[in-house]
Amino acid sequence: MLLASLILCSERAFAQTVDKDPVAIVELGGAAGWSLNNGGASFGADAAVEFTPIENWLEIETGVTPLFRRHHSTEWDSDLLFKKPWTLSNKAELMAGIGPEWVHTREPGVAANSIAGEAVLDFMFWPGGKHKFGWFLEPSYDYNLARGHERSFGISGGLLIAIP
Repeated sequence: MLLASLILCSERAFAQTVDKDPVAIVELGGAAGWSLNNGGASFGADAAVEFTPIENWLEIETGVTPLFRRHHSTEWDSDLLFKKPWTLSNKAELMAGIGPEWVHTREPGVAANSIAGEAVLDFMFWPGGKHKFGWFLEPSYDYNLARGHERSFGISGGLLIAIP
């Protein structure tokens, strides 16, 4: 009887489907930002890693974006976003998220660090339907808590690479 129950249990284990969701998704691409306070534009790269701790409820993304402006000014944005995902189809997803952001700004002779808040919409497209490679488009709004309360609108986009 013990042998029969072990065989039945092992068959059930073999019959279960294997979850094929990726462990993480890497986002690599470009970014642009526009200051709503003074109208200045900046451009740079974007890199992030995203994972799903609670399926269909929570995605966590951490990333870094160096932005370059005229006159040798650089801004490094590092963020931690908490996103709610919605599956639109087998090939498209939408996520809305918010989170804190650390901003390091360097201008000639001056460097500053500050904390900001960020809100994003993340559109993810998987052309093959299998979530291995795809592309993303992510508009964002930033509100900096430092003096001057810099507000900016940004957009990033690029390649999605799933880590199995």
